[in-house]
Amino acid sequence: MRVRHVLAAVAAGVVSLVPVTVPAGAQAPDGALRVCTTGDYAPYSIADGHGGYRGIDIDLASGLGGLLHRPVEFVPTTWPTLAADFGAKNCDIAVGGISASASRRAFSDFSMDYGTDGKTPIVRAADTGKYATIDQINRPGVRVIVNPGGTNEQFARANFSAAQLIPWPDNTTIVDQIDKGRADVFVTDSVEGRYRVRQHPDLRVLHPDKTFDSSGKIFLLRKNDPLLAAEVNGWLGAQLATGGVNRLFDQWIGPNATA
Repeated sequence: MRVRHVLAAVAAGVVSLVPVTVPAGAQAPDGALRVCTTGDYAPYSIADGHGGYRGIDIDLASGLGGLLHRPVEFVPTTWPTLAADFGAKNCDIAVGGISASASRRAFSDFSMDYGTDGKTPIVRAADTGKYATIDQINRPGVRVIVNPGGTNEQFARANFSAAQLIPWPDNTTIVDQIDKGRADVFVTDSVEGRYRVRQHPDLRVLHPDKTFDSSGKIFLLRKNDPLLAAEVNGWLGAQLATGGVNRLFDQWIGPNATA
């Protein structure tokens, strides 16, 4: 009965996004929805510097908590440690621009896709004709900066073996290195590219509508929990059907973005 009530409520589109958070590091209250997130992948999940988070996935996770009448505890993690942290930190879900990948199936179940994205380059405006293709990037002397531990690194190592790969541990400052001339290219999801160049007018995201690859954006779910999966998918499905997901993306990266 609980599943039916949850799905009926979200299908009716009567639940709005309600942010409910618990300070990072605090003990989870009884019944809290524990949400692992990296906080470094704009515009999906951004740490605000005060123990909280904001972003597209943060709003979606907060809305899920409101629907379920459960306070949300955002649990910090990193891309390199996500696989280890997800179980060890007792997370119910993980969010933050996570792409579906076979390696993540080993430690979690997946929600339905709530979006599709793919890899594309961020470069200096003067270099838009130099690094638009994989072959142009995969050359000796081209400096490709990459954040470790996620699909960006996997893509770079699979496609840019001839280039110089520069690991950079802080994804929040990675595009600054291109702006400062310390790297030539950062290949990331087009949604992040669209957001990043808004803060860096001298940078460009190339062909964001014709990405190098394509993958679904999903929430990671605690394994073997069909009730949780029904709740999450019901919420995401309702947000897709009523335009809630599109409105969040427009807010962050649309032509009149305000975030």
